[in-house]
Amino acid sequence: MFAIDTIFHRLQRGCQTMRYPDGPAPALPDRHGGGLRVDSAKCLPGCSDCVPVCPTRAITRPGKGRLKLDLGNCIFCAACVEACPAKAITQTGDHRLAARRREDLQLGPPGAEQVRLAAALDGKLLRLFGRSLRLRQVSAGGCNACEADTNVLGTIGWDLGRFGIQFVASPRHADGLLITGPVSRNMELALRKTYEAVPDPKLVIALGACAIAGGPFSGLPPVHHGASGLVPVDLFIPGCPPHPLTILDGLLRMLGKLEGKAGA
Repeated sequence: MFAIDTIFHRLQRGCQTMRYPDGPAPALPDRHGGGLRVDSAKCLPGCSDCVPVCPTRAITRPGKGRLKLDLGNCIFCAACVEACPAKAITQTGDHRLAARRREDLQLGPPGAEQVRLAAALDGKLLRLFGRSLRLRQVSAGGCNACEADTNVLGTIGWDLGRFGIQFVASPRHADGLLITGPVSRNMELALRKTYEAVPDPKLVIALGACAIAGGPFSGLPPVHHGASGLVPVDLFIPGCPPHPLTILDGLLRMLGKLEGKAGA
């Protein structure tokens, strides 16, 4: 009787998994703000009001040069948006932030007002991982915020497994690593050994400002300047922490699963 009641209750609830990417993406919380956009043409000559308010030194404007914003090291606090008198830095409300190359997260130069979104894997790698991707998550000194938002993807509402993406316990069973945290000195050896244990060919994903560039800990002796100085990175997903939708979008872009989708 208990089994029948359970089945009946589940049928009453219906499907709890979101339709995205076959349907519209869920809305970001009002306080999130999404990605940032930089319009250097609006910058006032000699103005550097946004530079000192950035807690991670993600904004630079050397001399009289162009404003540069490193989204990889940005924690999206929006302090620069409030400080800019010319509104040259604005929030877009866009969840799409992942990039395949580190330089694609550098905003400011002409043609780089917004992040250049990740392209799909090429050729053999896409054939190998496009239908099935197993990841070993490595928390390399993180605060657990990025890890928590990654865990959300395994819930019934998101159901990451429907895309063939799963997290595994052993690097020997994995196709790649998903790294969080600034890579503390104490975690350096563990990260290197975990990377070496993953069979070739393999992928590496740097998740969050810490794993990409050190985040709030950038430049401090106990940590590295992100993961890319230790292992090659194939996908960068910025944020502090990245929203689950941003993480999912980056993974699906890398695997070529958003081609032809509305809003891709």
